[in-house]
Amino acid sequence: MRTLAFQMPDRGGGPTGPRIRVGRPSRRVRTLLMTLGVLAVLVMAFVMFAGFWTDWLWYRSVDYSSVFTTTLWTKVGLFVVFGLLMAAAVGANVWLAHRLRPPLSAMSMEQQNLDRYRMGIAPYKKWILFGLTALVGLIAGASAAGQWRTWLMWVNGVPFGQKDPQFHLDVAFYAFDLPWYRFLLGFGFAASVLSLVAAVLTHYLYGGLRVTSPGARATAAATGHLSVVLGIFVSLKAVAYWLDRYGLAVKASDFKATGNWTGLRYVDANAYLPAKTILFCIAVICAVLFFATLWRRTWQLPVIGFGLMVLSAILIGGLYPAIVQKFQVQPNEQAKESPYVEKNLKATRAAYGINDTKVTEYPGKSETDDKSKLRSDADNAASIRLIDPNVVSPTFQQLQQMRNYYAFPSNLDVDRYTKDGKDQDTVIGLRELDLNGIPKHNWINDHFRYTHGYGVVAAKGTAADAGGSPVFTESDLPSKGSLGKYEQRVYYGEKTSQYSIVGGPQKEIDYSDENGERTTSYKAKSGVNLSNPLNRAAYAVSLGEPQILYSGAIGEGSRILYNRTPKERVEAVAPWLTIDGDSYPAVVNGRIQWIVDAYTTSNGYPYASRTTLGDTTADSLTAANNQRAVVAQQNQVNYIRNSVKATVDAYTGKVKLYQWDKKDPVLKTWMKAFPNTVQPKADISKTLMDHLRYPQDLFKVQRELLTRYHVKSAQTFLSGSEVWQVPDDPTNKSGNAVPPYYLSMRMPDEANQAFSLTTTFTPNGRDNLSAFMSVNAEAGTSDYGKIDILKMPSAETIDGPKQVQSKFNSNEAIAEKIRLLRGGDSEVEYGNLLTVPLDGELLYVEPVYVRGGGLKYPLLRKVLVTYAGKTAFEDTLDKALNVVFGTESETPAEPEKPGDTTKPPPATGNETVQDALSDADKAFKSGQDAMKKGDWEAYGKAQDDLQDALQRAADAQKAAGEKSTDKNGSDKGDSDKDSGEKESGKGS
Repeated sequence: MRTLAFQMPDRGGGPTGPRIRVGRPSRRVRTLLMTLGVLAVLVMAFVMFAGFWTDWLWYRSVDYSSVFTTTLWTKVGLFVVFGLLMAAAVGANVWLAHRLRPPLSAMSMEQQNLDRYRMGIAPYKKWILFGLTALVGLIAGASAAGQWRTWLMWVNGVPFGQKDPQFHLDVAFYAFDLPWYRFLLGFGFAASVLSLVAAVLTHYLYGGLRVTSPGARATAAATGHLSVVLGIFVSLKAVAYWLDRYGLAVKASDFKATGNWTGLRYVDANAYLPAKTILFCIAVICAVLFFATLWRRTWQLPVIGFGLMVLSAILIGGLYPAIVQKFQVQPNEQAKESPYVEKNLKATRAAYGINDTKVTEYPGKSETDDKSKLRSDADNAASIRLIDPNVVSPTFQQLQQMRNYYAFPSNLDVDRYTKDGKDQDTVIGLRELDLNGIPKHNWINDHFRYTHGYGVVAAKGTAADAGGSPVFTESDLPSKGSLGKYEQRVYYGEKTSQYSIVGGPQKEIDYSDENGERTTSYKAKSGVNLSNPLNRAAYAVSLGEPQILYSGAIGEGSRILYNRTPKERVEAVAPWLTIDGDSYPAVVNGRIQWIVDAYTTSNGYPYASRTTLGDTTADSLTAANNQRAVVAQQNQVNYIRNSVKATVDAYTGKVKLYQWDKKDPVLKTWMKAFPNTVQPKADISKTLMDHLRYPQDLFKVQRELLTRYHVKSAQTFLSGSEVWQVPDDPTNKSGNAVPPYYLSMRMPDEANQAFSLTTTFTPNGRDNLSAFMSVNAEAGTSDYGKIDILKMPSAETIDGPKQVQSKFNSNEAIAEKIRLLRGGDSEVEYGNLLTVPLDGELLYVEPVYVRGGGLKYPLLRKVLVTYAGKTAFEDTLDKALNVVFGTESETPAEPEKPGDTTKPPPATGNETVQDALSDADKAFKSGQDAMKKGDWEAYGKAQDDLQDALQRAADAQKAAGEKSTDKNGSDKGDSDKDSGEKESGKGS
């Protein structure tokens, strides 16, 4: 072993210091370093493998392994093919430039000065070439792999059966073909530019190009080589000019009449389109001149041609269209743009499914003076929903949470359930697992013991009990009520974001009752089996949790559940779909099913204006509630269809996709790419069909477009005189749009009520009402998806939501009652302001909730109603409607004490009634005591006892009234009966 020895002086200036030997590390050290290096590589490889393996296991567990393999092999194929093409293009040009280098004797002094660089890389030039081509190949391959959706849509595309009005090509060309052609064009540009740069550097290094040397700047071989590369680049530019002609049909631009415009305008059709054709011809000529340099060996003509192309692009492609716009279009814009606006109107309405929207002129004032008829019509016009799902979640939480580790979503859902043969609007929520409420956090509790929620809680949408609480139709733990028997365990839900390990030696907490904790063990085959050591190691690495590898709580039968929210699961099995922001639960055939609406979208529909989904689907609820997802954040589209209805089983996590729109060509394309993943519409059961509804996010997109696209005349559209806006939510100060509301209601031209989704419009920049919009949301009916707009008369001013709310707040009598409701520490919350068409006018109804008296949840206290300028503020909806329609006089109610939840009716002389009222009083006091102690189970029992006692009192009063024979006695009995019924039905 060679050593290097040197001497160091002693600190004290004595003799020389010790000899220090520096040399190669010993064999043992080298072996250790090599071993560590190999281990590091193996660890990195296993980390990469773990991610791949766990993904494969998950897709296999949900029976969608074909989605994983199709996506994987498509990405791999694109990566390999385009990576090799890029590497081959750059490598071939470097090799050719080296091959065409001049002999050393012909090199100039400038090139001889570079000799040391050539000598330095000579021993490694093969490795340098390989490394360079591998690097560009990897980058290009990774970029191409990201285009797997574009490739699958191109290779599987089906025709739309509709042609664009300019080039008369099928819409599929723009939606499926053009994006792929543009990708190929971009790849070709990148390959030619990189090849050109690599060739220039190689030619310069080996003498083919000169900078400072006298004489020719390039050898003939270098000139020919670079001319061919430049000729390919210019040829691609010619192709780009030709494709740009078609791209004008889907080009987005800013147009003051529409804001975001898509498609050709006058300047596009009469300036840009001919300009692109001329530039295409010039580029073709220029490319031929570059290729001709192989024979002419001079740059003169190609450089002139290239300069002409650049100058033409500036003058013809830029200056000329600006002149046309300035001097031809602007002086007479409406006349010039009208034909193109008509195309935009037609295409936009077709692309967003609003072309069949029915616009009806609405009188805006009542057509009858018969008050009793109006009162009767009000009952038939709609099932007014007093329980606002966006307000009462805290009430569900307090009355039905039962355990701290359960929780409800911030916004509950509205569904329909049949009771006594009649459909009933129902507010529904699941009692989901909330890990924030478990008594002690550790790995076992968080992932093995507390694994699921339990049960459905549902309430009538149209009624509240005497204390203002929801009238539950399904409640308690385990849940019981009108929904019958069903699997109540909720392993998959909107709030379930962590993984759980179930089915093994460790028992799970099921629920608690008077006998203590009940335990269970997961029985379904969902999730991934952890009995395999390889699987455990892979999940330990991918989840960053080493305890998975060695924990004794994992054994035979253990399964890991993850990706547990409905949105995550549907997105994973159908990555080509855009998911609605609001999944909702339903009890279907003895199972809790999450129903998820999914959309197919495109931004390649010619002439259809684009919209940004993330902005369009936001409203006052999404702004206030971070849990409520917003569909497709900032995703720009100009075509959308609700083509798929998906379900996720809350117990097994099983995902099913159903084809909803049989005509959608985008869905047909994806079904060709991923066969056997989407089930036919015929497989949707009748029970499931009863719970499907029109999705909110699609409705929001359509209503935003209908603010401008409800008109069919290009002249009216351009004038802007009929532009509407979605009003801000008047019930809060968020400044965001009012959300749409689900409501069973009857439109003027309909005989019966239908489950609908509704909204209102106001004129742009004003607060009065301009239109009311409704869509039939009742799936399975022939009118499903039918959009109706009632347009208010422009000659009259009709109050909009903000003005109605302002009148509520400014009414002195109402303001005084509101002030009394706010007494103490009480807070007043306004519920959804519902709008219902009624006999030519509009009926507005708004529930008013109060939090106070130590209660942390809202209770329904009052109902605001207005119709034809008449306003009522009463304890019940019936009373308010009676006052508004003049069938009952308005009587000032005594102010209630903040915190009162239920009041028994006053005593009467009837002995049976007296006993019942005594029981009611006891139940009321028991409920108050239980509420103070936080014992909500006892409180619920007391409420049941109170309702039973009140019902007995009402029945006794009714019987007493029927037995009375003398006039005074009869009057008194009727009075007692009315009093009892009103008290027992208070708030309903």
